Amino acid sequence: MVTTTQDATSTGSRIEKDTLGEVRVPADALWGAQTQRAVENYPISGYRAFPAFIRAIVSVKRAAALANAEAGRLSAERRDAIVWASDEILSGKHHDQFVVDVFQAGAGVSFHMNTNEVIANLADRRLGGTLGTYTKVNANDHVNMAQSTNDVTPTAMRLAHLELTEGVVEQLGLLAAAFAKKSAEHADVVKPGRTHLQDAVPVTFGQELGGWASRLQAAAQRLNAGRGELCELGIGGTAAGTGLNADPKFRERVCRSLAEWYGEPIVPAKDLFAAMQSMAPFVRISSGMRTAAIELGQICNDLRLLVSGPRTGFGEVIMPPVQPGSSIMPGKVNPAMAEMVNQVCFQVIGNDTAVMLGAQAGQLELNVMMPGINYAVCLSATILQNATRQLRVKAIEGLRVDTERAQELLDASPPLLVTALSPHIGYAKAAALAKRALAEKRSLFDVALEEKVLQEADLRRVLDPLPMTRGGVME
Repeated sequence: MVTTTQDATSTGSRIEKDTLGEVRVPADALWGAQTQRAVENYPISGYRAFPAFIRAIVSVKRAAALANAEAGRLSAERRDAIVWASDEILSGKHHDQFVVDVFQAGAGVSFHMNTNEVIANLADRRLGGTLGTYTKVNANDHVNMAQSTNDVTPTAMRLAHLELTEGVVEQLGLLAAAFAKKSAEHADVVKPGRTHLQDAVPVTFGQELGGWASRLQAAAQRLNAGRGELCELGIGGTAAGTGLNADPKFRERVCRSLAEWYGEPIVPAKDLFAAMQSMAPFVRISSGMRTAAIELGQICNDLRLLVSGPRTGFGEVIMPPVQPGSSIMPGKVNPAMAEMVNQVCFQVIGNDTAVMLGAQAGQLELNVMMPGINYAVCLSATILQNATRQLRVKAIEGLRVDTERAQELLDASPPLLVTALSPHIGYAKAAALAKRALAEKRSLFDVALEEKVLQEADLRRVLDPLPMTRGGVME
């Protein structure tokens, strides 16, 4: 049990005692001795818990208080005080009191106790106590009743990731819809298609943009499917999955409350041991974001190529200018939003590697790498959602197609059209025509007409680029 006495030698701190001895805590801090030890032990990154994770773990504490009171194990007075304290935090207050670095002791014990101590101090003060005394509400005995870090942390992780990935799915869908709209607007505008970064066959802007829309929609669907696994919570397993010190109905009651608050189909895990041992749901959700990042990153690579130049590159599409592109070159404008998204995608892919390594490092009844896994997933979800939104709003919704430039490039490249001649004159003859047209810097039509490979009317019909984009043999 944690006890405290007021420090007689300093007006800026108080002395608390935990099972290891005395700890000096800032006088007005809502946290206590165990949190203070973590602050001193882990000055690692300066990064703090994401708000979604704070909300998640506090929601677990609130639901647990209700469940323990329903079981007759927690008095109504303490229940109400804990619920009030939780609601204070859930309303956005006191987030500055969650001070433990994201890189901390295994399993998240330090952050868990940070939560228990803040809620306990708020609740105790509500009932007339003073900070650090815990006379009415104790962090371990009351706030943490029927719980362990080992079931609370993975439960809170699931809740936080449900909240954060909902926004990622939504933004991927909105970006896909924006590309689909642009696809419909340019359904019949022909442009060069390229493979190996070389001229290939004609395609339409509608087809190219539509492909991007389909890929992003599929990525959103994959990620959303993975979210289902996050709805099975191992709360109630306590230390190792046995449920020691928890009422038999505790987990059902907690999950019922959380399902109502989060609006998700939350249920108790079928196997509490598996829910504590395995990080597979987090691996799946992280890999879903990695897949989305790979798709999104490659689309941004394409966008950067298509806007390149604009006179000496492809220059087929025009992005809205969002900022000057150079400190020395006046008038230069860069594809800034696509560049930003590429960097975000690299980070998401790197985070997924951290999740994978953390997941396989678990041992026996517990994976102690949960803090690192949680930070990586929360970071990926946050930056991927924000980057996807900004790309849509700042770049894609205002994207324009330069039809004249696309036609210029079509006219300048014999290989783009020559494939349609192959069924009529043979591959070798078609290749020779393309080679001559390139060497003489003439249009394929002019060279083919000069060599009389087809009648003029037939040649015009076969070399019309729009029908080529619809498949089949150009008769």
